[in-house]
Amino acid sequence: MTSPAPDQRGSERRAEDERIATETRLAPLDLPPDASTAPVEAHLARNGRRPLAVIGVVENGMVRPLDGSVKLPEHSRVIIVAADES
Repeated sequence: MTSPAPDQRGSERRAEDERIATETRLAPLDLPPDASTAPVEAHLARNGRRPLAVIGVVENGMVRPLDGSVKLPEHSRVIIVAADES
């Protein structure tokens, strides 16, 4: 198991993180008992969007998809998942 790294956040960021952590949690949604469940993909399909997973590499702080045929629209929302290679 690796040892934790020292906290390198600035004082403003640390204060903001503490403020967020102390906020009260949102109450669960008040759904009717007969409400049906649906995967997130169904929600995204209603908006004409669907999730897409691509493999990429980080070079000089920029994420570049390894597949050159992948073209993302400008201002696309992305989630980056990274693995620690150490």
